[in-house]
Amino acid sequence: MDTVFTDERTAIKAGIDAWITAVEGRDITQLPHVVTQDAGSVWIGSGATDWLEGYEALEQAMQAQNAALEDIHIDVSQESIHISPHGDMVWATNQWVFNGHMGDQPLALPLRCTWILQKQDDRWVIVHFHKSAALPE
Repeated sequence: MDTVFTDERTAIKAGIDAWITAVEGRDITQLPHVVTQDAGSVWIGSGATDWLEGYEALEQAMQAQNAALEDIHIDVSQESIHISPHGDMVWATNQWVFNGHMGDQPLALPLRCTWILQKQDDRWVIVHFHKSAALPE
């Protein structure tokens, strides 16, 4: 792997990790640094109604999540990053176990995540995120 792609992968992973850190720290003020502000963006969560259009809707959903949950910790595995041939788009996947507490009830939710990032002004920006929960077998 050449050095350019290695450096790009490091920057891409840093963007994804910044999202995770913002969620774990319940600090959504960090999201605008790594997330598009495009009103046409779509964010898909694991709930039946988690179809969010635009950054403002994402921000409201994150605020609601922060109000409902405490002690959030995300265990990440199976991370894979794929850079487009032109080097300006990325899709990445990973698996999460989303841990936290809702009141006194612990939760550990296994999730599958897909990310799309775009190179904008020499930095990687998350332009789409989709997470889903697997159905029980």
